[in-house]
Amino acid sequence: MKFFNILFLFLYGFSCFASDRPNIIVILCDDLGYGDLSCYGHKVIKTPTLDALAAGGILYTDGYAAAPVCSPSRAGMLTGRDPHRSGIYDWLAGGVEHLRESEVTFAELLKQAGYDTMIAGKWHLNGQFNKPDKQPTPEKQGFDHWYLTHNNARPNHKNPINFVRNGKAVGETTGYSSSLVVEETLSWLQDRADSKRPFLSVLTFHEPHTPIASPADLVERYFPYETMKGQAVYWANVGQVDRAVGQLVDGLKEKGLYENTLIVFTSDNGPEEWMRYSGCKEQHGSVGPLRGYKLDIFEGGIRVPFIVSWPAKIKKGRVSKQVVSSLDLLPTFSKLANTPLPDGLVLDGCDISDHFKSDEKITRNKPLFWFYSSARGYASFAMRDGDYTLVAGRRGKRFYPGAPVINKERYPVIKSSKPRWHELYRVSDDLLQVYNLKSEEKEIFEKMSKQMDARWGEIKQDLVDWDDVAEEKQRP
Repeated sequence: MKFFNILFLFLYGFSCFASDRPNIIVILCDDLGYGDLSCYGHKVIKTPTLDALAAGGILYTDGYAAAPVCSPSRAGMLTGRDPHRSGIYDWLAGGVEHLRESEVTFAELLKQAGYDTMIAGKWHLNGQFNKPDKQPTPEKQGFDHWYLTHNNARPNHKNPINFVRNGKAVGETTGYSSSLVVEETLSWLQDRADSKRPFLSVLTFHEPHTPIASPADLVERYFPYETMKGQAVYWANVGQVDRAVGQLVDGLKEKGLYENTLIVFTSDNGPEEWMRYSGCKEQHGSVGPLRGYKLDIFEGGIRVPFIVSWPAKIKKGRVSKQVVSSLDLLPTFSKLANTPLPDGLVLDGCDISDHFKSDEKITRNKPLFWFYSSARGYASFAMRDGDYTLVAGRRGKRFYPGAPVINKERYPVIKSSKPRWHELYRVSDDLLQVYNLKSEEKEIFEKMSKQMDARWGEIKQDLVDWDDVAEEKQRP
């Protein structure tokens, strides 16, 4: 049994039909960098649809993913909780790790508030995908309809063969992955055309994650500007994202749904550093003016494009420097859907819906926090509080600190989880995180260091020992 009374919320949702609650669409890209869109400063890539979406709503300069890597970021986005609380510590290749049925997603809250719900694209929240006898499938997480792959589109973005629709393999497809995802979404909307219920659609694009394939007409457009092999194909892949969003917007307008649909566009983490791994030479994502890449807890790994559009309610042309996160989506959607949060649910994001209506400051009751234990030899922490970010880490072998036993082969345990090095940056005016203010801003440094230790100490209490839950039985 989850934390809330299912029957109460189900009946409560039906009582809210007469309200002006929005339809909600979340578009999550995979490895899209902060600097990959023209509205975020890219000098070559053209993204006219996304530029228009931003011009028609809010472009957030300080938007963040829940984690610097795929699966944890997706878990955090859906639950509004630090992904370590749900036991999703790294990207899921296989095994017992999964988003447990006991976790509450925003899809579940909205479904039980009377919304129709669907998800299409990349799931990556099961070690064993589409095996309902072993791990919960997306319908257990609140999605009425799903059209997903476990991880990346295979063999690449063109004509992928690994989509599964509501538990059944689709087989061969024709088209580019993001366009297929949009087509599935519009088809689902058409099937429910007579419905008076609001809807939630989550589109988790595979682009521009490798392995990449891009439309020839877009690749040709960028060849004159290519300075390194693979750049034109990558730039065209971002262009394909923009094209797919255009297909979605056009479809919503044709169905008369655009005005009262809240669209959130963002990314799961920063781009892969093309020099980091020999297998990623086709990855040419941009972090813009930031430091770091995917897997880093510096800004380039966690700060991402974050655009919000709601034509019926949001004033056009706003550029906001308020700090927002994908962790904020669950409490925000709960407020907009006029449905209560479950009693006792610990969240790490906050409701930002009031900021959609005005430029007032977003107030958080806790700073944003990130942790990542890397195979490259260190574990890193970050915390953002106002204008400042504290970055900390412990060097050495790969480890996962803080629990007595956590899958010892993947996450070797150490006795201490306290960071060994700290760096304090005023990221509001030091995007490259060059000037360490640890000595100059001692009061802020001491305050944030204590906050970080306390926050990690709290989160450690929720860490999942997968050895204990490997045989967890799913509720019927």
